[in-house]
Amino acid sequence: MAKMRLDKLLGHMGFGSRTEIKRWAKAGLIMVNGAAVKDSGKQVDPDTDDVQFDGEKVQYREYVYIMLHKPPGVISATEDRRERTVIDLLPDGLLCFEPFPVGRLDKDTEGLLLLTNDGKLAHELLAPRKHVPKTYFAHVKGDVTEEDVEAMAIGVTLDDGYVTKPAQLVIKSKDSLPTEEEVISHIELTITEGKFHQVKRMFESVGKQVVYLKRLTMGPLQLDSELPIGQWRELREDELASLQQATS
Repeated sequence: MAKMRLDKLLGHMGFGSRTEIKRWAKAGLIMVNGAAVKDSGKQVDPDTDDVQFDGEKVQYREYVYIMLHKPPGVISATEDRRERTVIDLLPDGLLCFEPFPVGRLDKDTEGLLLLTNDGKLAHELLAPRKHVPKTYFAHVKGDVTEEDVEAMAIGVTLDDGYVTKPAQLVIKSKDSLPTEEEVISHIELTITEGKFHQVKRMFESVGKQVVYLKRLTMGPLQLDSELPIGQWRELREDELASLQQATS
């Protein structure tokens, strides 16, 4: 990695503003390779130089990759004056990296959401030419049939006239509601695009209503079944490598 200013390195890692870091350097709180550094503008190599702040070793990293089990009622945005966002679910220690959601899930949808500050990876995951598949689990009000499976496999026409790309629909099970002559179908749907409210609109096009929606996968990345709703964890190295390979 190329050299960078000491104050930029520490600022990126959340140790404070440039003014604060300059003050702390003059106070002798910052050490580089065992020597106090008074000049916060000093050039350092994050890969080879030993940087310490007030006795704490600074482990520099440029990017973060976070798996979030998004709960319903939270919006997929970095900030909002009225609504709680997915960024509000992260600890302060990650906010300095300025992560953002890769794509979005509807406010009432839960499940897998990737957050990162790696703009290149995010762009590749969302690029229409990549056709990155995303799988959803849904409860659908109505009797989902093999005819619906065939229709999704060809592509259905949404309310605005757009014809979707072929999607894979799997019927998992069905329940009959005891109080009315209605069926709830439990399905999985895999799509390779991300139009506004797409899954819900696809089922509306065949006369049915999605009443619960959860994203399970995005490309090779799968929602950790042990990750509680509303919780997060950073990606494992193998998960990140599989994402990078899928978009290369």
